[in-house]
Amino acid sequence: MNMNMFISLQWLENCTNLSYVLAFSLLISFLVMSLLMSKSKTKKNLPPSPPKLPFIGHMHKLGVYPHHSLHKLAQQYGPLMFLKLGSVNTLVVSSAEAASEIMKTHDLVFCDRPKSNVNKKLLYDFKDVSVAPYGEYWRQMRSICVLQLLSNKRVQGFRIVREEESALLVKKIKERSPEAVNLSELFMTLTNDVVSRAAFGRKYSGGESGEKFRKLMKEFVGILGGFDFGTFLPSLAWIDRVSGLEAKVDRVAREMDEFLEGVVEEHLDSHKRVKELLGDKVENENREDFVDVLLGIYKQDMVDGFSIDRDGIKALIVDIFAGGTDTTYTVLEWAMTELLRHPGAMKKLQNEARGITKSKNEIVCEDDLDKMHYLKAVIKETLRLHPPIPLLVPRQAREDVVVMGYDVGAGTMVITNGWAIGRDPEIWDDAEEFKPERFLNSSIDFKGHDFGLIPFGSGRRGCPGISFAMATNELVLANVVREFDWELPNGAKGDHLDMTECTGLTIHRKVPLFAVATSNTS
Repeated sequence: MNMNMFISLQWLENCTNLSYVLAFSLLISFLVMSLLMSKSKTKKNLPPSPPKLPFIGHMHKLGVYPHHSLHKLAQQYGPLMFLKLGSVNTLVVSSAEAASEIMKTHDLVFCDRPKSNVNKKLLYDFKDVSVAPYGEYWRQMRSICVLQLLSNKRVQGFRIVREEESALLVKKIKERSPEAVNLSELFMTLTNDVVSRAAFGRKYSGGESGEKFRKLMKEFVGILGGFDFGTFLPSLAWIDRVSGLEAKVDRVAREMDEFLEGVVEEHLDSHKRVKELLGDKVENENREDFVDVLLGIYKQDMVDGFSIDRDGIKALIVDIFAGGTDTTYTVLEWAMTELLRHPGAMKKLQNEARGITKSKNEIVCEDDLDKMHYLKAVIKETLRLHPPIPLLVPRQAREDVVVMGYDVGAGTMVITNGWAIGRDPEIWDDAEEFKPERFLNSSIDFKGHDFGLIPFGSGRRGCPGISFAMATNELVLANVVREFDWELPNGAKGDHLDMTECTGLTIHRKVPLFAVATSNTS
């Protein structure tokens, strides 16, 4: 063997040995890393969690009324609870302290929204403000809502609409007296008309087209509050196709878009005719509806570096209409339900409303509302016991974070049980009882600063339409109790009133509220 061959063989042997060493080193490194990662996972301090089933996790724990089921689970597992809803990691929040951690201390971390297949289709690929991902687009759209559509000035501009519709409601009830009236239906129609006039410039409740629109909106809200397999169990997404859910979502999205396109075109034609008549003269902005305002921004093409397209306009209008009708009439429905169950509270509110006006022929106007402290207490107590969206709108963690000593991973969906917080005996005395008096000497409000009462959420993702909704609720309730004495049909007692809730995104009565009105002659 010559020297060159010996060197080559020696080199090859060294290389082979080096390869073994490298391979062994990589194997050891991989095992160490796996061990470290495994230990890291086991060291994660997750919130308490009930036993779960394979594949579906804790979905079977939700029941027919998830806010009730989650409340019971929280009593056993605590105010922060970890659930696995199919493939979705979920944090359930059930106390004011925990809610404050999510919506105040870590608001920026939890200011995103979870995405669902249904929301993507119905809300124009997340172009609305309620479920849009956190970022510059969402900030601009929320700014439009807060500064352009739902500012105090704009809300006051629609005062005449609320007063006219309230007076019309009183007239309808008088015409039907002494027969029992369906208050659920009347409240729904009123809120629909108020929001329609504010958003579209006219009503969409009368005739065949109005009935079609109301049915469409009911389907729309129902689907938003429903369940789709594709979001929670992607491997079972085919069930949504077989069950017909996908086809229904597509149909409702298409019909809603056709309706909104018609509204936009109607406004564009109206603007064109006005411009032909007035030239470049500016119309009175107090007469502008929400579509007018949004089209004004749309025509400017760019506002502070931000432009809104037609889908963005339609998405915002859907938000305002869906959020402003169902939730508003739900509050009125439950307020009257509780007042009928508690005649003493009803009498106190009637005395206050009747003492505000100088004669029995007057109605309560918005200038009177600030003097009606018991009215405001009744509204707060109703929101405490019956928040319109009991589980609020879910949030999502944008990054890993520690909350109250527990590890919460990025992408975790957060459900806040506002219904449970409103009935927490550690916050509220006689938590299950309807007692408006608890708010008479209290500064607690529902605008997101007091986490024991957060029916509209708080922080960056809090509802921007609180003032608009409450202005309607207070005015309508004040006039309905002022003008009439109320009792249940056939001499029924309030204790026997059916309190069963419906299911869905917003929780109103399952059985419509019927009552008999007698005009006040005092």
